[in-house]
Amino acid sequence: MKHISLSKITTRGKALYLAYDQGIEHGPSTDFNDKNVNPLYILDIAKKGKFNGIVFQKGIAEKYNKEIRKSKVPLILKLNGKTKLFKGEPLSAQICSVDEAINLGAKAVGFTIYVGSQHEEQMLEEFAKIESQAHKKGLPVIAWIYPRGSSVKKYYSKELMAYASRVGLEIGADIAKINYNGNPKDLQWAVKSAGRCKVVIAGGVKLREKEFLKQAKDIMQASCMGLAVGRNVWQAKKPLEVARKLKRIVFG
Repeated sequence: MKHISLSKITTRGKALYLAYDQGIEHGPSTDFNDKNVNPLYILDIAKKGKFNGIVFQKGIAEKYNKEIRKSKVPLILKLNGKTKLFKGEPLSAQICSVDEAINLGAKAVGFTIYVGSQHEEQMLEEFAKIESQAHKKGLPVIAWIYPRGSSVKKYYSKELMAYASRVGLEIGADIAKINYNGNPKDLQWAVKSAGRCKVVIAGGVKLREKEFLKQAKDIMQASCMGLAVGRNVWQAKKPLEVARKLKRIVFG
């Protein structure tokens, strides 16, 4: 295994990622308007806001590859996905390979695992193969780890938040992307539970700017590596202004 460096997707050990992999998960009517439905609008925010990475699914990375490479924003390619239409136990299947990600210029790859789903075994097995392939090529792996399924009753409990981050460490992820329950002490325990696996917090649902920035401060004070933010930036009236304030919080 090659030495895995996060230097291409971090700044002084911290990171702020612009997430735009929601289209397949949420559908266009939920999150998008006439502006942000266009991937080039998002890429422009990532470039001007000097984000550490932009998260795309395979199709966008392929069809907008020229512009992504020209922007110099590091590409984080999501390798699996699912729609919201099926209401049963969640399963996010692999739709892109590590080799495809490398050919598209990705600097890291991401993969979602719904721990607690009756399909978690399949997702864990797929992740294991991806982690091995990516690490052999020196590519960092980010695990989106979300407790979901009929057996999971409290998605945002202290126990499950720490469980999610610990799974990231145990399965060999370089970064675990988890949801935050709003309790800074619970998050501190989740970060400790992750050991040497870095923790990044998902931006979550759209909040009022003041509330979101307060949450970002709590996240960074809990020793997280950073945030992967989508809607709270590109749904804002002044996304670059929000990005500027976020960067001040994340990088100091």
